Amino acid sequence: MFVTDIRREFYEVVVNQRVALLVSPDIDSLCACKILQALFHCDQVQYTLVPVTGWQDLGTAFIEHKEQIKLLIKQDDDLGVPSYDDIFRDDEEDEEGDGEDSGNESDGGSEPSGKRRRFDEGAVERRIERRRAKREWEARRREILFDYEQYEYHGTSAAMVMFELAWVMTKDTKDMLWWSIIGLTDQWIHDRITHMKYVTDIATLQRHVSRHNHRNEDEENSLSIDCMRISFEYDLRLALYQHWSLYESICNSSYTSCHFKLWSINGQKKLQEFLADMGLPLKQVQQKFNSMDMSIKENLREVIEESSNKFGMKDIRVQTFGVHFGFKNRFLASDVVHAATALLENVEKDESPTDNFIKALDCLSRCNLDQLHLGINLAKKKLKAIQQTVASCICTNLILSQGPFLYCHLLEGTPDVKLFSKPMALTLLCKYLLKAFVCSTRNKRCKVLPLIMAAPMDVEKGSVIVLGIPPESDTSDKKNFFGRAFEKAAESTGSRTLHDHFDTSIIELKMEDRGKFLDALVTLLS
Repeated sequence: MFVTDIRREFYEVVVNQRVALLVSPDIDSLCACKILQALFHCDQVQYTLVPVTGWQDLGTAFIEHKEQIKLLIKQDDDLGVPSYDDIFRDDEEDEEGDGEDSGNESDGGSEPSGKRRRFDEGAVERRIERRRAKREWEARRREILFDYEQYEYHGTSAAMVMFELAWVMTKDTKDMLWWSIIGLTDQWIHDRITHMKYVTDIATLQRHVSRHNHRNEDEENSLSIDCMRISFEYDLRLALYQHWSLYESICNSSYTSCHFKLWSINGQKKLQEFLADMGLPLKQVQQKFNSMDMSIKENLREVIEESSNKFGMKDIRVQTFGVHFGFKNRFLASDVVHAATALLENVEKDESPTDNFIKALDCLSRCNLDQLHLGINLAKKKLKAIQQTVASCICTNLILSQGPFLYCHLLEGTPDVKLFSKPMALTLLCKYLLKAFVCSTRNKRCKVLPLIMAAPMDVEKGSVIVLGIPPESDTSDKKNFFGRAFEKAAESTGSRTLHDHFDTSIIELKMEDRGKFLDALVTLLS
């Protein structure tokens, strides 16, 4: 079930046959796909790229090829995955055993009755023992599944695992390394891993960056216009600030917006005090970053960090990586994640999910910088929409306490509500909103309450998308505990739901079933 030698048991098996490359709709998976595509191209492996949106797309493949399914998991990722034998049991042995007993009993018909009776007693005892063992196995299976399905864990980035494969085969390139960095950054931005896990994996990638930089420093193309340079940096937790104005980035980044409480008048005053403390002219911070005076940009990060410490923002800088394509184009890994996510969940044009998937995949290549810049512009609109929606929900008291959890429902007609019918956009909004609500309320209990959010998904079908996230105070690696609760609430009330997302804390629900579904959740979680 588990792959111990990724090269021999995985790659050398697939290169000798036509491959169906099934890719889920998240940036980490897209980056892993790009690395595999590069490897397949080197070895002339034929493959078919198949975007998948949920478990229904994978169900048939799992059923047809269950014997060939292998899990690529790093040994230091303790995800508690149960073994195959603990979950699946072939009843053929029991049937064969019962058949042997009954056959032996019939064969013994010509023997004396006393001997046959003793033999029958032995057969009955064996059958009872088998049934008892089966009941114990089923009880153990239910317990294992309950523990495993109750929470959701995320291990090492899929892109990092694929990069390790390329490294083992000495086929790794700078492009592959950059994609693995983007995959890890995607996990961090969408809060799928703990900060400690992020820092640990950053250190691993930093060693690879140093190795590649040292290996290529004497190459002729190191100063070429087409060169690619990756660097480790302590940069600011300000979204897209190098492609935006500093002012808009501060206003639309969850870290600074929640700290200043920018949805309030006092928060706006604090922001003006912050800018004044940095000594930056308002005209400079409100124009595009590329147009700011060079004298200001030279030590901008140090100035912002110094003032941030005075205002209580101790974590304004974070470990990350940046890349230079030639002499002009510079991007942080977080810039690419925001851009690719915006392209993947683009709702501005009536394009199919497959079209959006291909565009997001294309923007990861350095030869498609126009697509990347398009994604960055879409990401700016998305971050503005999230910030405005958070401010609206806080100011209009849309977040309600349901006892064991907080609840917020976006109504049809809310500005940009179509954007939040997509899972990753709704996830960012939900996390931003919970953090903002905790910062704005005096009720300390809200820090330990999870948040459930609903948004219109398909008006014609009358469905909503429902998402649950853990409390703001929860920093463990158990990123989901709503999956089982959602299933039980739907079963107990007969609510019409669709559990098709890879994240089990996201479901689709019929609008008219929303009331009884929430009532059942309150009862289950109380």
